[in-house]
Amino acid sequence: MFNFLHSFLPSPVLWDLGIIQIHWYGLLIAAAVFLCFWLGLKMAIKAKLNQDQFINLVFYLVIFGLLGARLWHVLFYNFAYFFANPWAIFKIWQGGLAIYGAIVAGLIVLFVYCRKHRLLFWNLADILAMVLPLGQAIGRWGNYFNQELFGLPCNFNWCIPIAVVNRPEQFINFVYFHPVFLYESILCFLLFAYIWLFLKNKNILAGSIALFYLGGYALIRFFTEFLRLDSVKGLGNLTWVQWFCLAVFLITTIWYLKFANKKRRLSGGTDGTRTRDLLRDREAL
Repeated sequence: MFNFLHSFLPSPVLWDLGIIQIHWYGLLIAAAVFLCFWLGLKMAIKAKLNQDQFINLVFYLVIFGLLGARLWHVLFYNFAYFFANPWAIFKIWQGGLAIYGAIVAGLIVLFVYCRKHRLLFWNLADILAMVLPLGQAIGRWGNYFNQELFGLPCNFNWCIPIAVVNRPEQFINFVYFHPVFLYESILCFLLFAYIWLFLKNKNILAGSIALFYLGGYALIRFFTEFLRLDSVKGLGNLTWVQWFCLAVFLITTIWYLKFANKKRRLSGGTDGTRTRDLLRDREAL
Protein backbone atom coordinates (compact mmCIF):
# COMPACT_ATOMS: atom_id res chain seq x y z
CA MET A 1 0.00 0.00 0.00
CA PHE A 2 2.81 2.39 0.87
CA ASN A 3 4.46 1.98 -2.53
CA PHE A 4 1.11 2.73 -4.14
CA LEU A 5 0.73 5.93 -2.10
CA HIS A 6 4.28 6.89 -3.02
CA SER A 7 3.62 6.68 -6.77
CA PHE A 8 -0.07 7.61 -7.09
CA LEU A 9 -1.33 11.19 -7.46
CA PRO A 10 -5.00 11.19 -6.35
CA SER A 11 -7.85 13.25 -7.76
CA PRO A 12 -10.45 14.83 -5.45
CA VAL A 13 -13.27 13.88 -7.86
CA LEU A 14 -14.53 10.30 -7.94
CA TRP A 15 -17.14 10.76 -10.69
CA ASP A 16 -17.59 13.74 -12.97
CA LEU A 17 -21.12 13.72 -14.35
CA GLY A 18 -20.95 17.17 -15.88
CA ILE A 19 -23.05 19.48 -13.74
CA ILE A 20 -22.72 17.04 -10.82
CA GLN A 21 -19.44 15.89 -9.34
CA ILE A 22 -19.01 13.24 -6.68
CA HIS A 23 -16.03 14.10 -4.49
CA TRP A 24 -14.06 11.55 -2.52
CA TYR A 25 -14.03 13.88 0.48
CA GLY A 26 -17.79 14.10 0.76
CA LEU A 27 -18.26 10.40 0.07
CA LEU A 28 -15.81 9.34 2.79
CA ILE A 29 -17.25 11.78 5.33
CA ALA A 30 -20.74 10.44 4.58
CA ALA A 31 -19.50 6.84 4.91
CA ALA A 32 -17.84 7.65 8.25
CA VAL A 33 -21.02 9.30 9.58
CA PHE A 34 -23.20 6.38 8.48
CA LEU A 35 -20.92 3.73 10.00
CA CYS A 36 -20.65 5.62 13.30
CA PHE A 37 -24.41 6.10 13.39
CA TRP A 38 -25.04 2.39 12.74
CA LEU A 39 -22.64 1.23 15.46
CA GLY A 40 -23.84 3.88 17.91
CA LEU A 41 -27.48 2.96 17.33
CA LYS A 42 -26.75 -0.71 17.99
CA MET A 43 -25.10 0.17 21.29
CA ALA A 44 -27.90 2.56 22.24
CA ILE A 45 -30.49 -0.17 21.64
CA LYS A 46 -28.49 -2.67 23.71
CA ALA A 47 -28.25 -0.11 26.50
CA LYS A 48 -32.06 0.25 26.31
CA LEU A 49 -31.94 3.90 25.33
CA ASN A 50 -34.81 5.45 23.41
CA GLN A 51 -34.12 4.73 19.73
CA ASP A 52 -35.98 7.76 18.38
CA GLN A 53 -34.22 10.10 20.78
CA PHE A 54 -30.84 8.74 19.76
CA ILE A 55 -31.64 9.16 16.05
CA ASN A 56 -32.79 12.75 16.65
CA LEU A 57 -29.63 13.43 18.65
CA VAL A 58 -27.41 12.13 15.85
CA PHE A 59 -29.26 14.35 13.35
CA TYR A 60 -28.46 17.46 15.43
CA LEU A 61 -24.89 16.29 16.02
CA VAL A 62 -24.25 15.89 12.30
CA ILE A 63 -25.72 19.28 11.37
CA PHE A 64 -24.08 21.31 14.12
CA GLY A 65 -20.92 19.21 14.00
CA LEU A 66 -20.40 20.16 10.35
CA LEU A 67 -21.15 23.81 11.12
CA GLY A 68 -18.75 23.78 14.06
CA ALA A 69 -16.02 22.03 12.07
CA ARG A 70 -16.29 24.55 9.24
CA LEU A 71 -16.47 27.56 11.55
CA TRP A 72 -13.38 26.42 13.46
CA HIS A 73 -11.45 26.01 10.21
CA VAL A 74 -12.55 29.41 8.91
CA LEU A 75 -11.70 31.26 12.13
CA PHE A 76 -8.47 29.56 13.13
CA TYR A 77 -6.79 28.31 9.96
CA ASN A 78 -7.23 30.82 7.13
CA PHE A 79 -9.47 33.63 8.30
CA ALA A 80 -7.92 36.24 5.99
CA TYR A 81 -8.66 34.13 2.90
CA PHE A 82 -12.28 33.43 3.87
CA PHE A 83 -12.83 37.06 4.86
CA ALA A 84 -11.74 38.08 1.36
CA ASN A 85 -13.66 35.20 -0.28
CA PRO A 86 -16.81 34.66 1.83
CA TRP A 87 -18.48 32.38 -0.75
CA ALA A 88 -15.60 29.93 -0.32
CA ILE A 89 -16.90 29.21 3.18
CA PHE A 90 -19.68 27.10 1.66
CA LYS A 91 -17.36 24.97 -0.52
CA ILE A 92 -16.87 22.24 2.05
CA TRP A 93 -16.32 19.62 -0.67
CA GLN A 94 -12.92 21.24 -1.13
CA GLY A 95 -12.01 20.28 2.44
CA GLY A 96 -11.57 22.42 5.48
CA LEU A 97 -13.45 20.72 8.32
CA ALA A 98 -11.65 20.98 11.67
CA ILE A 99 -12.40 18.02 13.92
CA TYR A 100 -12.05 20.04 17.12
CA GLY A 101 -14.78 22.37 15.92
CA ALA A 102 -17.02 19.34 15.45
CA ILE A 103 -16.13 17.97 18.90
CA VAL A 104 -16.78 21.25 20.70
CA ALA A 105 -20.06 21.79 18.85
CA GLY A 106 -21.03 18.16 19.50
CA LEU A 107 -20.42 18.47 23.24
CA ILE A 108 -22.59 21.59 23.39
CA VAL A 109 -25.39 19.93 21.40
CA LEU A 110 -25.18 16.80 23.56
CA PHE A 111 -25.34 18.81 26.78
CA VAL A 112 -28.34 20.87 25.64
CA TYR A 113 -30.16 17.81 24.26
CA CYS A 114 -29.61 15.81 27.46
CA ARG A 115 -30.82 18.68 29.62
CA LYS A 116 -33.93 19.13 27.48
CA HIS A 117 -34.86 15.43 27.41
CA ARG A 118 -33.49 14.53 30.86
CA LEU A 119 -30.99 12.03 29.52
CA LEU A 120 -27.70 10.94 31.08
CA PHE A 121 -24.98 13.03 29.46
CA TRP A 122 -22.02 10.79 30.24
CA ASN A 123 -23.75 7.59 29.13
CA LEU A 124 -24.43 9.03 25.68
CA ALA A 125 -21.00 10.65 25.55
CA ASP A 126 -19.42 7.23 26.07
CA ILE A 127 -21.35 5.69 23.18
CA LEU A 128 -20.36 8.52 20.86
CA ALA A 129 -16.73 8.42 22.00
CA MET A 130 -16.54 4.70 21.19
CA VAL A 131 -17.37 5.23 17.51
CA LEU A 132 -15.99 8.70 16.78
CA PRO A 133 -12.30 7.69 16.38
CA LEU A 134 -13.35 5.10 13.78
CA GLY A 135 -15.16 7.83 11.85
CA GLN A 136 -12.07 10.03 12.07
CA ALA A 137 -9.86 7.20 10.78
CA ILE A 138 -12.09 6.87 7.71
CA GLY A 139 -12.69 10.57 7.16
CA ARG A 140 -8.98 11.39 7.11
CA TRP A 141 -8.69 9.62 3.77
CA GLY A 142 -10.79 12.39 2.30
CA ASN A 143 -7.84 14.69 3.07
CA TYR A 144 -5.65 12.39 1.01
CA PHE A 145 -7.77 12.72 -2.12
CA ASN A 146 -7.99 16.49 -1.61
CA GLN A 147 -4.18 16.67 -1.33
CA GLU A 148 -4.34 18.33 2.07
CA LEU A 149 -3.19 17.47 5.57
CA PHE A 150 0.31 16.58 4.43
CA GLY A 151 3.44 17.44 6.34
CA LEU A 152 7.03 18.41 5.81
CA PRO A 153 8.97 17.13 2.79
CA CYS A 154 10.41 13.62 3.13
CA ASN A 155 11.99 10.86 1.03
CA PHE A 156 10.69 7.68 2.68
CA ASN A 157 8.86 5.14 0.53
CA TRP A 158 5.57 5.95 2.30
CA CYS A 159 5.77 9.69 1.59
CA ILE A 160 3.18 10.96 -0.87
CA PRO A 161 3.56 13.13 -3.98
CA ILE A 162 1.81 16.48 -3.89
CA ALA A 163 0.83 18.35 -7.05
CA VAL A 164 2.63 21.66 -7.60
CA VAL A 165 -0.58 23.64 -7.25
CA ASN A 166 -1.10 22.24 -3.73
CA ARG A 167 2.44 22.74 -2.42
CA PRO A 168 3.27 25.62 -0.08
CA GLU A 169 5.38 28.26 -1.77
CA GLN A 170 8.42 27.60 0.42
CA PHE A 171 8.36 23.90 -0.58
CA ILE A 172 7.49 24.34 -4.25
CA ASN A 173 10.56 22.38 -5.40
CA PHE A 174 9.82 19.33 -3.25
CA VAL A 175 7.74 16.43 -4.56
CA TYR A 176 7.16 14.08 -1.61
CA PHE A 177 5.70 14.98 1.79
CA HIS A 178 4.78 13.25 5.04
CA PRO A 179 1.27 11.73 4.82
CA VAL A 180 0.03 13.23 8.09
CA PHE A 181 -3.49 12.14 7.17
CA LEU A 182 -2.26 8.52 7.19
CA TYR A 183 -0.49 8.84 10.53
CA GLU A 184 -3.59 10.28 12.14
CA SER A 185 -5.87 7.74 10.46
CA ILE A 186 -3.81 4.82 11.80
CA LEU A 187 -3.55 6.30 15.29
CA CYS A 188 -7.28 7.05 15.43
CA PHE A 189 -8.04 3.47 14.38
CA LEU A 190 -5.73 2.16 17.12
CA LEU A 191 -7.50 4.42 19.62
CA PHE A 192 -10.84 3.05 18.45
CA ALA A 193 -9.57 -0.54 18.67
CA TYR A 194 -8.27 -0.06 22.22
CA ILE A 195 -11.54 1.49 23.39
CA TRP A 196 -13.63 -1.15 21.63
CA LEU A 197 -11.60 -4.17 22.75
CA PHE A 198 -10.38 -3.18 26.22
CA LEU A 199 -12.61 -0.44 27.65
CA LYS A 200 -16.07 -1.06 26.17
CA ASN A 201 -16.95 -4.01 28.38
CA LYS A 202 -15.18 -2.86 31.53
CA ASN A 203 -17.28 -2.01 34.55
CA ILE A 204 -16.12 1.60 34.84
CA LEU A 205 -17.79 4.84 35.69
CA ALA A 206 -19.92 6.46 33.01
CA GLY A 207 -17.88 9.15 31.27
CA SER A 208 -14.57 7.33 31.53
CA ILE A 209 -14.55 6.31 27.86
CA ALA A 210 -15.44 9.82 26.71
CA LEU A 211 -12.60 11.28 28.79
CA PHE A 212 -10.17 8.62 27.56
CA TYR A 213 -11.07 9.39 23.96
CA LEU A 214 -10.69 13.17 24.42
CA GLY A 215 -7.33 12.77 26.12
CA GLY A 216 -6.14 10.12 23.67
CA TYR A 217 -6.99 12.14 20.59
CA ALA A 218 -5.45 15.28 22.12
CA LEU A 219 -2.20 13.33 22.46
CA ILE A 220 -2.41 12.10 18.86
CA ARG A 221 -3.09 15.56 17.53
CA PHE A 222 -0.36 17.17 19.63
CA PHE A 223 2.37 15.05 18.04
CA THR A 224 1.04 15.07 14.46
CA GLU A 225 0.94 18.88 14.63
CA PHE A 226 4.74 18.95 14.55
CA LEU A 227 4.59 17.78 10.92
CA ARG A 228 1.61 19.79 9.68
CA LEU A 229 2.10 22.81 7.45
CA ASP A 230 -1.33 24.41 7.83
CA SER A 231 -1.33 25.20 11.55
CA VAL A 232 -1.04 28.70 12.97
CA LYS A 233 2.01 29.22 15.17
CA GLY A 234 1.36 30.06 18.79
CA LEU A 235 3.54 30.71 21.80
CA GLY A 236 7.04 29.30 21.78
CA ASN A 237 7.60 26.46 19.34
CA LEU A 238 4.05 25.13 19.63
CA THR A 239 0.99 25.90 17.54
CA TRP A 240 -2.24 27.16 19.05
CA VAL A 241 -3.79 23.75 18.40
CA GLN A 242 -0.99 22.10 20.37
CA TRP A 243 -1.60 24.38 23.33
CA PHE A 244 -5.29 23.52 23.09
CA CYS A 245 -4.42 19.81 22.97
CA LEU A 246 -2.22 20.12 26.05
CA ALA A 247 -5.07 21.80 27.94
CA VAL A 248 -7.54 19.10 26.84
CA PHE A 249 -5.12 16.30 27.74
CA LEU A 250 -4.39 17.77 31.17
CA ILE A 251 -8.04 18.37 32.04
CA THR A 252 -9.29 14.99 30.80
CA THR A 253 -6.43 13.09 32.45
CA ILE A 254 -7.12 14.67 35.84
CA TRP A 255 -10.84 14.04 35.41
CA TYR A 256 -10.25 10.43 34.30
CA LEU A 257 -8.03 9.75 37.31
CA LYS A 258 -10.70 11.16 39.60
CA PHE A 259 -13.20 8.78 38.01
CA ALA A 260 -10.78 5.88 38.53
CA ASN A 261 -10.24 6.79 42.19
CA LYS A 262 -13.98 7.10 42.73
CA LYS A 263 -14.51 3.69 41.15
CA ARG A 264 -11.89 2.13 43.47
CA ARG A 265 -13.51 3.72 46.52
CA LEU A 266 -16.92 2.41 45.48
CA SER A 267 -15.58 -1.07 44.73
CA GLY A 268 -13.92 -1.20 48.12
CA GLY A 269 -17.07 -0.19 49.99
CA THR A 270 -19.69 -2.38 51.60
CA ASP A 271 -22.75 -0.99 49.90
CA GLY A 272 -22.92 -3.25 46.83
CA THR A 273 -26.20 -1.80 45.62
CA ARG A 274 -24.79 1.72 45.72
CA THR A 275 -21.74 0.54 43.79
CA ARG A 276 -23.83 -1.08 41.06
CA ASP A 277 -25.94 2.05 40.74
CA LEU A 278 -22.97 4.34 40.24
CA LEU A 279 -20.93 2.09 37.95
CA ARG A 280 -21.74 1.80 34.28
CA ASP A 281 -22.88 -1.68 33.22
CA ARG A 282 -20.59 -2.09 30.21
CA GLU A 283 -22.04 -5.48 29.36
CA ALA A 284 -25.09 -3.69 27.94
CA LEU A 285 -22.92 -1.98 25.35
